[in-house]
This record gives sequence, structure tokens and C-alpha cells, in this order.
Amino acid sequence: MLENKEASIRRIGLATAVAIIIANMIGTGVFTSLGFQVIGIKSVFAILMLWAVGGVIALCGALCYAEVAIRFPGSGGEYNYLSKIYHPALGFLSGWVSATVAFAAPIGLSSIAFSKYLAKLFPSVEEYETLIACSLIIIVALVNLKGVKTTAIFQRVITYLNIALIILLIIFGISLSEHSHFNFSVNSDDWKAVMSSSFAISLIYVSFAYSGWNSVTYFAGEIKNPTKNIPRSLVGATSVVMILYILLNFIFLYSVPMNKLNGQLEVGFIAAEAIFGSFGGKLICLMIALALFASVNSMTIAGPRVTQTMGEDFNFFKIFSQRNINGSPLYSIILQTILALVLVISSTFEKVLLYIGFTLSLFTTLTVIGLLISRYKKRPEEGFYKTPLFPIPAIIFIGLEFYSMYWSITTRTIESLLGISTVLLGLVVYYIARQKEKV
Repeated sequence: MLENKEASIRRIGLATAVAIIIANMIGTGVFTSLGFQVIGIKSVFAILMLWAVGGVIALCGALCYAEVAIRFPGSGGEYNYLSKIYHPALGFLSGWVSATVAFAAPIGLSSIAFSKYLAKLFPSVEEYETLIACSLIIIVALVNLKGVKTTAIFQRVITYLNIALIILLIIFGISLSEHSHFNFSVNSDDWKAVMSSSFAISLIYVSFAYSGWNSVTYFAGEIKNPTKNIPRSLVGATSVVMILYILLNFIFLYSVPMNKLNGQLEVGFIAAEAIFGSFGGKLICLMIALALFASVNSMTIAGPRVTQTMGEDFNFFKIFSQRNINGSPLYSIILQTILALVLVISSTFEKVLLYIGFTLSLFTTLTVIGLLISRYKKRPEEGFYKTPLFPIPAIIFIGLEFYSMYWSITTRTIESLLGISTVLLGLVVYYIARQKEKV
């Protein structure tokens, strides 16, 4: 009976897990953030190094998280891990951030980007961009209330189309682009750009573009054969996305002069139009919009599972543990949807991106530090997944994340302080929740 119950919960296979991770990663960041990066970085080499470094961070994190996920099984991501490694209070703070902004903000950003790309296809709807973004959030939430099985097939199909789109852009970008403007060099000025503060700040944008590499851990309790499939999905999906990101940004720079990308949000559309012309550009624009749709869907799958896990652990949040008849976390999805709508209506794109980038980095870094602590206390058993080349991936991840957070605090102080304030507010909520538990 117990095995049957567990089998009914574990409904997500390797293919779907990989699709969800890729869809979480390939979304707003890669199709929008280059326009912000080229404002301060004028070197093609430095830009590509930026995406390579971001990929190394994500891949090192995935290698480490695979071991953490096996050591501490169950859904909830950092909420689960930090509670068991450090203290329930720290895990709660991570869950609090996930429940409030960590998923709601990226959903909001992807929805805003979706509406802007749609407006490029249909200029007459430009004045309704906010309404379109809000409608997308609501529609995806309603679909997710139908259950994981309903969204799994859609997620796989759209994700594979998404990958096909990027490969199409790369192949035709090389063969069709007019690239007389393109200048690739590796000299002292290019290395100075890599060592600049602009590079460090842009790493926040890139880290956001790669965020989602750990998304499978939020619903790890629903993964079939987790011991094998969690490491495979984490490392496999992250490796694929890293390669695609570097090549895609090369094509953006290869096909469009930097000055035309400067400060632009819809860099994917600008590059597609330069490669394929007006009609082809609009067709690619439609596919990018679908990719953003998939990104919203994948985050709507992952995020509420954290709030649901908190509801199972704290009576104060018990309402969020409730599932509907389809097995979906009803009130957790509703909460996340409302928060995403509020962010779309009230915030600007760049500020939300910087704010959430700093906050996410804080808890992923603590999780990887937690792996070092866990390894010190207990070595993994034979046959147990071990992080390759340990502790090198953990040291690289922690060092680069601290580097990025340092520059975020010193140059984007307001956004970073907002992130810290969100965490501190979580301490107050944790204290209230704990008091309610004692009553």
C-alpha cells in the first residue's frame, strides 16, 4: 500500500524533469538581459566570457545540488535543505523568500517580456501589455490547477520547440547575418572589461538568466527514481542550457551591432529580424513568446511546492498544504499568482531583476556551503551519488556567488537592501508561526 501511494505521488519522469529545468532557465533572461549588459561592456569577448562564467556557476551549483538532493530527500528545495543542515529558522527564511518573491518575481518578469514580444507581433496591443502579462499569469495558474499530468506534456513539447528555436537562430544566424560590424578580439582592453565592475554587475543579470537550474529540487518528492533522475536532470539540463546560451549570445552580437542592442529589452526580436527579415523575425518572435509562456508554466509548477511543504510543517500555513482533487497545491498556486500580479502592476523590469537576483544567490550559496558541512560530518556511502571533483565545484560556486553579491551590494544598494529586508521580514513571520505552534 505504501509503495502504491509513493508511486502515485512520484509522477514526474526524467524527460519531464529535464524539460521543466530547461524551461525554468530558458526564458526572460537570455532573450532580454543582453541589452542591459552592453550598456557597460563594449567587448564581445567579455560578453561571451560573462555567459561562460554564469554557466560555470550554474553547472557547479547543479553538481553540488545533486548530492544535496540525494542526502536530504523530499520537495521544497532550499527550504528542505537549509532546515536540515542548519536550523529550521534558516530553512523557513528560504521558504519565505520562495513563497513571496523567488518565483512570483520571475513569473512576473517572464510575463512582462511575453507581452512585449507579443506587442512586436501585434503593435495594436502595445497599450495593453500589462493586461496581457496579467492574463498570462492567470491562465497558466488555471492550467496548473488541473494537475501535473495536464501540464507535463505541454511542458515537454514547448521546451523541445524552445530548444529547436535556439538552434535555428544559431544555424541561420551564422549563415544569413550581415556581420561587417562584428569585431572579436582578445587583448588587454578586453581583459580589463572582464575585470570591471560592469562585468560583475552584469553577472547578476546572467545569473538570473541561468536561475532555474535547481528547480527540480522543489518537487523532488514527485520525481520517479530520484536517486538517478535528480542528478541526471540537474547536470544534463544545465549543461545543455550553458552551451545554448553562449552560442545564442554570440549570434545576437554577430547579427546586430552593439549600439542597436544598447538598453533594449527585446534583443531576441531585434536579432531575429536582422537574420530573417520582417516576416521571419515575427515568426521567431512568436516562438520566443511561446518559450516565455513555457517559462511561466514551469515556475508555476515549481514555486507552489515550496509553500505547500511549509504548510505541511507549520500549522500557521496549513491552508497552503491543501491540494485540490487533481493533486495540485490549490492555495499555494493562488498565493503565488496574486503576488506575481502585484509585481507586474507595481514594479519595473530591471529593479525586480536585480532585487530577485541578489536574494536567490544568498540561499543557493548557503545550500552549497551546507554541502561542505554535511561532507565534513558524514562521507557519502558506496553507491551514493558524489559531487565530481569535490570540493572544487563547491568552492568555485561559493567564490563567484560571493563576488557577484559583493558588487550587487556596493553598486545596487537599494535593490540589495530590499532583498535583505524581505529576508528579515521572514524572521518576524517565523517567530509568529513558531508561537502559534506552541498554542
